[in-house]
Amino acid sequence: MEHQDAIRNRLKRVEGQIRGVLSMLERGEDCRDVVTQLSAARTAVDRTIGLVIGANLAKCVQEQLEAGENPDEVIQEAISMLVKSR
Repeated sequence: MEHQDAIRNRLKRVEGQIRGVLSMLERGEDCRDVVTQLSAARTAVDRTIGLVIGANLAKCVQEQLEAGENPDEVIQEAISMLVKSR
């Protein structure tokens, strides 16, 4: 998979955010602050999904073109994955 280091780093940050949310819940912090942090974690996950799909879409399309095939199917699959992730 392309961009493994960037993906790993993003996921570690998300992991830290989730641990922070758990800590906030244990301390009984305000629900608005908890929701704000959860939203930030969700945004980070969404961006990571985009990175994974984007990096690998480019690779898949290139492979399709090199094989003389139509890359439309790969592109449609990537779009479908993005839509499902929301």
